[in-house]
Amino acid sequence: MAVVTGAEAFTVAGGPVGVLLVHGFTGSPASLRPWGDYLGAQGLTVSCPRLPGHGTRWQDLNRTTWQDWYGEIERGFEDLRRRTERVFVMGLSMGGTLTLRLAEQHADQITGIVLVNPSILTENRIIGALPLVKLLVPSVKSIANDIRKEGVDEIAYSRTPLRALSSLVQLWRLTLADLGQVTMPVLYFRSAVDHVVEASNAHAIQSRLGSKDVREVLLPDSFHVATLDHDAPAIFEGSMEFVKQHASVEA
Repeated sequence: MAVVTGAEAFTVAGGPVGVLLVHGFTGSPASLRPWGDYLGAQGLTVSCPRLPGHGTRWQDLNRTTWQDWYGEIERGFEDLRRRTERVFVMGLSMGGTLTLRLAEQHADQITGIVLVNPSILTENRIIGALPLVKLLVPSVKSIANDIRKEGVDEIAYSRTPLRALSSLVQLWRLTLADLGQVTMPVLYFRSAVDHVVEASNAHAIQSRLGSKDVREVLLPDSFHVATLDHDAPAIFEGSMEFVKQHASVEA
């Protein structure tokens, strides 16, 4: 299936410090492209894979599982490790979940992680019925484009595939159970108003992290896809400062 224009994976060549960017559920690398371009312009080597089943049509996502998505970012991570001296991982929404899972599995190989509105649970009651509902209904209304800034499109699906969502729930449970294994520095961006990921996710994640260096930054003027919203510059600049602090990168 052809990839939607703008939803392609991308890389930016740079110096000895690498950044792996991970997009969210039903989304695409388009949601992270400005962030990646900014970090690349600062001299970092950037890689943003397109997760399997994403960036084409929502039916394709229902044919994939969290293992497929994780496998793709792990390959991207290993590639960056071969090409750079240090690697940071940064993710939005489910990309944050996958970032946390990667950090659990490769704690001694990741210098630091940056999370933007990561998900680890939901208060939506549909989750309890998901094992049955996913067999009867292939998709529900989209969660895409929760952006306060007008005229912005993250290039995401118009429907949320339920089989894929069920697999995401499995990823949440595994990741939540192992958060104590995340020991590297963490920079956590959270939107004050988020219509996709409930605020309870922040406490659930931060209270279980094994890292002693966790800093939360509140984003007052953005919704869920904050990397494309009004507070995007704070994310871009804050993440670069985080890299400089922990990897001694020259400005």
